[in-house]
Amino acid sequence: MNLNMRAAPTESQFDGVKWTAAGLLIAAMVVANYYYSAQAEALRLLWNIVVALIVLGIASFTEKGKRAWIFAREARVELRKVVWPTRQETIQSTIMIIIVVVITALFLWGVDSILLWAISFVTGQRG
Repeated sequence: MNLNMRAAPTESQFDGVKWTAAGLLIAAMVVANYYYSAQAEALRLLWNIVVALIVLGIASFTEKGKRAWIFAREARVELRKVVWPTRQETIQSTIMIIIVVVITALFLWGVDSILLWAISFVTGQRG
């Protein structure tokens, strides 16, 4: 047994440091955006975009960031498998939805009118 052999630190041990750095950068972005509010909005927007990209870069090197990146890639692959409806199917579905909504609205209006009449009849406040 070799006592000089130490376990190499895993990247997940430094994730807390990375998330702390990302959080501090976001806080600095918010403070700078407030402090330099008199500056041109385009410059502040550019600064915010640069900081956001840096934060995303730092976060992508964490375990959760790597899993999120893998999830995004897999979601993109799944999105390519989606069969989108044709224009005719979309129009037919939209028309059916409109018809169902109108029928439901008329039904609810009728029920509301009947209940309003019944309550006014029971309370004696008929108009």
